[in-house]
Amino acid sequence: MALRLTYVEGVSPAKWLRAWADRRPDLPLEAARVPEAEQLAGVEAGDIDLAFVRLPVATDGLHAIPLWEEVAVVVAPKDHAIAAVDEVVLADLDDEPRAPVQPSPEGTIELVAAGTGVAIVPHSIARLHHRRDVAAVPVTDAPTTRIALVWRVERDDDDIQEFVGVVRGRTARSSRGAADEASDAPELTRDEARAPKGAKPGRASRDRRARRAPGSGRDSRSRRGRRR
Repeated sequence: MALRLTYVEGVSPAKWLRAWADRRPDLPLEAARVPEAEQLAGVEAGDIDLAFVRLPVATDGLHAIPLWEEVAVVVAPKDHAIAAVDEVVLADLDDEPRAPVQPSPEGTIELVAAGTGVAIVPHSIARLHHRRDVAAVPVTDAPTTRIALVWRVERDDDDIQEFVGVVRGRTARSSRGAADEASDAPELTRDEARAPKGAKPGRASRDRRARRAPGSGRDSRSRRGRRR
């Protein structure tokens, strides 16, 4: 018997796998990375016990615990003007051609490297598929994405809850209720799981943007990004 886990591209579950192996050597944890298009398939089919997914997803029949947010970055060829700035806003990209979206993020980034256009992806995806010939620059006013841990309602047993506790940072000795109240995020409502959360730039970001000198791109138009 084993606990079965999948995680969407961009998630790095190694620390939780190690913590689980130390805590529950009697119950192996089998983990596999899956494409975003297949992130719920195993859970819905009953073949997978838990999954780290990128929201939004349909959560009917599922428990969903929100975890961390991912900032958005624009990926561009290394010789593009975007590569010379520290950050951009969405308006800076209005006239930029977009690379065709491929079935896998890696394929999309390959097209970016080939000069077909730019792409906006979560930072974790850009890091996972990093290439020397592309640059990833934060888009400060782009919506964030969010990672959540999901499992089927009918599969909510002690083993599942113990793994949830590992992810939430509960120790083997801590009580479930006390640790949850101290450090855990609430379970997502259905609407929250389906709607991506927008990231609004803070005051520091706005101040930086106001101070940035305009730069020139390939077509000599001004940019609001700050040069490196």
